[in-house]
Amino acid sequence: MWKWETKDEVKGAVIMVHGAGEYHGRYEWLIQQFNAAGFHVIMGDLPGQGTTTRRRGHIDSFDEYIDKIEEWMTAAEQYGMPIFLFGHSMGGLASIRAATERNFNIKGIILSSPCLGLASPPKKGIETLSKVLNRVAPSIKFSSNLDPVNKTRNEQVLLQDASDPLLVEKVSVRWYRELLNAMKQAHQETGRFPNVPLLVIQGGDDRIVDKYAVRNWFNRLELHDKMYKEYPGLYHEVMNEPERDDVFKFVRSYLNLHF
Repeated sequence: MWKWETKDEVKGAVIMVHGAGEYHGRYEWLIQQFNAAGFHVIMGDLPGQGTTTRRRGHIDSFDEYIDKIEEWMTAAEQYGMPIFLFGHSMGGLASIRAATERNFNIKGIILSSPCLGLASPPKKGIETLSKVLNRVAPSIKFSSNLDPVNKTRNEQVLLQDASDPLLVEKVSVRWYRELLNAMKQAHQETGRFPNVPLLVIQGGDDRIVDKYAVRNWFNRLELHDKMYKEYPGLYHEVMNEPERDDVFKFVRSYLNLHF
């Protein structure tokens, strides 16, 4: 876990949760933006991701992610300031599950292309095989088959990713089955989602997450304050896209509105 503390007038703290296969190092730009906007940032690498060396690409249970977010939440509470939870993709799903399962004292939640459905799910034969392997050999790994060019149109980010040894490209059968189960739970338990301000920003041309599944989940939430913002033409990583300055301006305005 790392902390980046703003030197400007402090408004609150943001806990950031990264997506599948990545880690905190890919969020340098966004961390700087939150700091400049007056927010401390707390972030770490999820189990099996990034700088964590134990069982890369594997988890026994999705609860490992939830426990880690709770750990970061405890650290953020030491500031005694309003806390926002920010999650991207699988990190968005983990944030949803954590906020639903645990009693967090948070000011609001921001989700970036949350993983609530896959744009290109595996074929039926592979799906069936994964169920069998999950019982007999859950740690077997296979390629995530995520084409980097589907993440973002930002050539600079893609170039950096191409030489980054910390990105995880293989995931275990158990990891995949736990991901599917977490998505299913998120859709089934919308009634348990905390009634706090929620902002969902979604790429209109997302080729990794099923944006219609995201909309369906969002529309079923009964919250006093929720907002869905879709950016036409933007890929999955809206905070890495060439238009990211405009995207963050909107996020900053949203945060200022809630203070």
